[in-house]
Order: sequence, then structure tokens, then C-alpha cells
Amino acid sequence: MIMQEDILWICVGALSDIPRSGARCVQHGERTIAIFRNFADQLFALEDVCTNCDGPISQGIVSDLSVYCPICNWEIDLRSGKALGGDVGQVMTYPIRLEGGQVLLGLSSARQVA
Repeated sequence: MIMQEDILWICVGALSDIPRSGARCVQHGERTIAIFRNFADQLFALEDVCTNCDGPISQGIVSDLSVYCPICNWEIDLRSGKALGGDVGQVMTYPIRLEGGQVLLGLSSARQVA
């Protein structure tokens, strides 16, 4: 783990653990985060839920810079998490980076006060 400003970077595995044009999921509390790798080896991290049908977007088809929900076929931009075309909604995104072949996921280090 690496702390940087208000971001806690955690290693979630090697780049080779994520298939090209596919995804792998990690749990963070009650949230499931999908780590996507497109064919150009770019990485993206989004909450694993479609804003339309609550489907698992990690099981969708990755196409360049978007993913298609496997249930309702909504197209979601991997960079912004926004639904594309005439669809409306946005999935939460997370910072992600590659260091020495290891994938690091950025999580907020801010703690919620009850």
C-alpha cells in the first residue's frame, strides 16, 4: 500500500491477471470494483454495476474505451463512467495505474465520521 495525498493505492494484482478486452473484480467494503483492460492495455476501474439495470458490467463486452452491460446492453464510457448515446447515468470511477507490471487501485483515504 502507498499513501499519496488523500489516495490510498493498493496493489490488486499483475497486469497479466486481467485479460485483454476483459475485467477482474475486487471487493472494497460492500462495493465491487471492476478493473478493465482494453486491447491497447489501458486500465480503467469502475464500480461493477450498470446504472440502468444494476447488472454486473464486469461481465460485459469491452470495446476500446467502453463496456456494454451484459443485461441491458447500455454502453458505458470506461474513462468517465458515463452512459453513452441516449442513455443516462454514471458509474463511479476510481483512479488506477500500472507500476512495474503491478496494477494499483486508488481508494480515498478519507474516513467517514459517524
